[in-house]
Amino acid sequence: MSNTQKWYIVKTQDQTCQIVSFHGKQTPDSENYWGPFDSQSDAIARRVGLIRSGKCQPM
Repeated sequence: MSNTQKWYIVKTQDQTCQIVSFHGKQTPDSENYWGPFDSQSDAIARRVGLIRSGKCQPM
């Protein structure tokens, strides 16, 4: 089993996007997520792009 930490962007009901981490092969329960990303900084950069493209609302 892998203990590698992966980062995901998860779209919430209020249309904002949260950055969350999971270990191993876990994935978010939501249908609206992007990832996995290898680092939190990669996920942050992608979230900025999702906000600019209108797929997520800013916090």
